[in-house]
Amino acid sequence: MSIVRFADLAQSGALKNKRVFIRADLNVPLTPDGQVSEDTRIRASLPCIRQALDAGAAVMVTSHLGRPTEGQFKPEDSLAPVARRMSELLGRDVPVVANWVDGVQVEPGQVVILENCRVNVGEKKNSPDLARKMAALCDVFVHDAFGTAHRAEASTYGIAQFAPVACAGPLLSAEIDALDRALAAPKRPLVAIVAGSKVSTKLTILQALSSKVDGLIVGGGIANTFLLAAGLPIGKSLAEPDLVDAAQAVIADMKARGAEVPIPEDVVCAKSFSADATATVKAATEVADDDLILDIGPKTAVRLAQQLKSAGTIVWNGPVGVFEFDAFAKGTEAIARAIAESDAFSIAGGGDTLAAIAKYGIEKQVNYISTGGGAFLEVLEGKTLPAFEVLTQRGQNP
Repeated sequence: MSIVRFADLAQSGALKNKRVFIRADLNVPLTPDGQVSEDTRIRASLPCIRQALDAGAAVMVTSHLGRPTEGQFKPEDSLAPVARRMSELLGRDVPVVANWVDGVQVEPGQVVILENCRVNVGEKKNSPDLARKMAALCDVFVHDAFGTAHRAEASTYGIAQFAPVACAGPLLSAEIDALDRALAAPKRPLVAIVAGSKVSTKLTILQALSSKVDGLIVGGGIANTFLLAAGLPIGKSLAEPDLVDAAQAVIADMKARGAEVPIPEDVVCAKSFSADATATVKAATEVADDDLILDIGPKTAVRLAQQLKSAGTIVWNGPVGVFEFDAFAKGTEAIARAIAESDAFSIAGGGDTLAAIAKYGIEKQVNYISTGGGAFLEVLEGKTLPAFEVLTQRGQNP
């Protein structure tokens, strides 16, 4: 992907006395009294900010926070708590600037936070007038918020069209590199794990991956639909019978390429969906009418773990069972441990996936953990994200 990278500009000396506008993702959780309760995203934004400051730039940073109504600023929409935490982490004052669209006073070596960008009228609909005003504030625009890369908004897309220079920050650059390595030029075999409650929410992902991967592991409610497609009983398990044909088409597409969708040979069942339900391991052919399938069984877990350990590249989105309940977490743990032990390049994304990674303490064994959520899923679908599109255009036509 031909893009301008902010790190290259910072190292070149081209940023001295320049005005740099950074679109970060500072959408962090707050306590009821307005304090930052979890600061991972703030910490993740600091390398880009420090690079800009060290290069002698005047730095403006903005982000969305929560779900404000355009044109109706409320105290709870303010980035002031974020600015306070950023001030502590940087060891310097970080003022908050309100009503900034028509002009910002910031000097080289200074950093300011521009108030919640989604309060600006026209932000979500990518107003050209708003985007031009934002672009006029800076010499260099830096997109460093992968979590917003799938949205064409004024502060993520429009400004990149009109700014004198538009580039990818270190976080966005890392996401691009990891996704390219996993999907555009993967080391084979490429194995994808796609799990979740419904096939319908991830059908396009399954269809897109079926033409690319060597193995497609399905889990959760999605696996139940594939069990139905394979003619196996699922009792009263969550599934989508109307999508059995779609599941069979994915299986056929994979088989035609010499690839496979491994169907569970055993499962873990219960009579109710609860943490204290009795877990029973059954062959996939022996599921009773009143059973709920809540995890893959031990034989299936061993088979899938072996497949993952011999993979060249692994893409992971979703736990394969109800891992929140310990009795139904063994399948997801086996998958997680296998990924950790594999020599494959591994990339993982999605909220439940990140929770599983944290639960089993394998953060350092996964090569890249995407924080993009919806953006990560859209890349798996084969879509070109608006942020990638506009930065590629600007990289080819500065």
